[in-house]
Amino acid sequence: MEAVQNLPAYQQQEFMKHLEQMQLKDSLCMYNNLVEKCFDGCVGSFRSKTLDKSEISCLENCAGRYIKMTQRVGLRFAEHQAMQQKKAADAAAAMSGGQ
Repeated sequence: MEAVQNLPAYQQQEFMKHLEQMQLKDSLCMYNNLVEKCFDGCVGSFRSKTLDKSEISCLENCAGRYIKMTQRVGLRFAEHQAMQQKKAADAAAAMSGGQ
């Protein structure tokens, strides 16, 4: 994100707008995946207008697990990104120190 700060103001605004659109798209995709996966796995029939107790319980458990998994993956990704940035910074420091 440091490189973004070096851009002119109008390009920073365009970048941030694009980033927000990507985040919204990702959120909607995650939501759609959650609904599809949990509905397909938990709702087996359409005998009534409402869900029965076992379907409701299954959907609640499925959604909870899906959200926890998504949060955990996001956390691990952030940790991985931080490690990669540290490695890059260390490599840059070693190269500049060696010259």
